[in-house]
Amino acid sequence: MKKLIHIGAMLLLVLTTSSCLVGKYMCNYALVPTPHGSDEGEIQRTRHKADSLCPGVIAWYDDLVAQGEMRDTFIVGFHGNKVHAVYAAAKNPETAEGNAVVVHGYGDNHFVFLYLVKMYRDDFNYNVMVPDLQYHGYSEGDAIQMGWYDRFDVEKLAEVAHDIWPNDFTVIHGVSMGGATTMMMSGDFLPQYIRAFVEDCGYSSVWDQLKGNLKDSFHLPPFPVLTSASIVCKHRYGWSFKEASSVKQLAKCTRPMLFIHGDADDFVPVDHVYRNYEAKTQGYKELWVTEGSVHANSYQRHTEEYHARVKAFLEKAKSLTNY
Repeated sequence: MKKLIHIGAMLLLVLTTSSCLVGKYMCNYALVPTPHGSDEGEIQRTRHKADSLCPGVIAWYDDLVAQGEMRDTFIVGFHGNKVHAVYAAAKNPETAEGNAVVVHGYGDNHFVFLYLVKMYRDDFNYNVMVPDLQYHGYSEGDAIQMGWYDRFDVEKLAEVAHDIWPNDFTVIHGVSMGGATTMMMSGDFLPQYIRAFVEDCGYSSVWDQLKGNLKDSFHLPPFPVLTSASIVCKHRYGWSFKEASSVKQLAKCTRPMLFIHGDADDFVPVDHVYRNYEAKTQGYKELWVTEGSVHANSYQRHTEEYHARVKAFLEKAKSLTNY
């Protein structure tokens, strides 16, 4: 009996040690990829990606920078990290419709979703603020925060935008991890001028997203690998994968939200948007599942309808005050 107990204890020790090592690997794999941030190769990659998504948008951006209309700013973000953003006034500042904060996705930066920045600034006549989330672009950070702590930086940058352009309407529009950031932010106590949210292909929680990635890429179950990685994340960065939940935050959201998701998305599967949509039980909401769109592809596949639906949603949100 003693021998069996000894063998069992040894097996448990091996399993625990192995789980810890694999958990550390998975945490690093998901949250600390390399290269990242301001690495010049990454900056050029994302500039090329932006132009592939919307041809000519980098020339448009560079022209605004040259004219002094697109400017840089930095804030002290969550955990004291320096967080970078760019901002520009509306095309016709005197008649600006409001402020828009556009939030990028995992592994991207402020360049990648310039097609949305251009849409808001030139087509909708909004002032725009566009952050680099922590560990991305020109922002500092020890790891990707998957939207959970990023939401605090976006909230602060929305306040900076409001200080520059005081008005009573701000929309937060995020794609992929930026969509999750937007949803996670929506459940916080927010100033009244933040009045609408647009989330495009965001995940329901970090746990749900990494669980799917673990299965697809490594053919592994969530226990013990993801459980261990979440414990490592909690110890290192202060949050766990299940804690970082869009669904839980949406349950507290009372302000208008437009949910967008492609029905052919195989990276953040479309069932995430149905969970997110159902979780928001208070206030106005709309759901648009786009036909044939893969991940973060709804704008490119349905550009005119994307413009029309977002514009109509913003007009509807402006008419609502009961939240």
